[in-house]
Amino acid sequence: MSVQACAEIVQRGDPDRFAAAMAAPVDARRVLFPLYAFNIEVARAPWVTEEPMIAEMRLQWWRDALEEIAERRHVRRHEVTTPLAEVLPVSSAEILDQLIAARRWDIYKEAFEDSDHFAEYLKKTGGSLMWAAADALGAHHTARETVEAFGQSTALSRFLRAAPALENAGRIPLVDGTLEGISNEVRRALEGLPSRSTLKTMLPELAFAAVLEGWQTDPLLNQIAQNPTRVADGTIGLSEFRRRSRLIRWAL
Repeated sequence: MSVQACAEIVQRGDPDRFAAAMAAPVDARRVLFPLYAFNIEVARAPWVTEEPMIAEMRLQWWRDALEEIAERRHVRRHEVTTPLAEVLPVSSAEILDQLIAARRWDIYKEAFEDSDHFAEYLKKTGGSLMWAAADALGAHHTARETVEAFGQSTALSRFLRAAPALENAGRIPLVDGTLEGISNEVRRALEGLPSRSTLKTMLPELAFAAVLEGWQTDPLLNQIAQNPTRVADGTIGLSEFRRRSRLIRWAL
């Protein structure tokens, strides 16, 4: 029941966030690894069964665990919940509950109702996770809107990379899957994308580690805006050299 166990879960299940956490200060990793491991477990829950009721029960298990953390009750033993309870403030536990609720969309095969529903899903999954991390690392509440906006845009870049796999799994990932629709969605995200310097100014040094996971967001979204066919082709991504060099710049 350790941060190391969480780090191994993240390394296997989310290499980009693992790289971001490893680039963060050591004190930040003890918060980031349990949070990112929690996110992996919750994101995985709707996909491990074809039975919606069982998937709902799995998500509810995590909601109950967060309630125990928020109420400072005895927390069920688990390789993720135990270290998570040691670092998660009550405010972050309440934020993460919204993330779990949004993940219910992953259980079923209906499309998003509209663009607002899609934006809310991205905000509650990517935005909530990023803000929960920043909150746990000492960010002031005045930074919440900016951090959530960055997390939402980061979630969009991740979601578009996953779109072909979601379609293969029988989901309808996009409200408007035309080239124009994808381009418009990405351009809106780019217009409201906070810069690194803005985030650096608003966040304490340790809390800035929470936004490191978005080090690729800007170039990936620009890549899609310039050529939205990359979404269907599954060719979104940076070269390994550019990934590493950009992460180093962000971490420094």
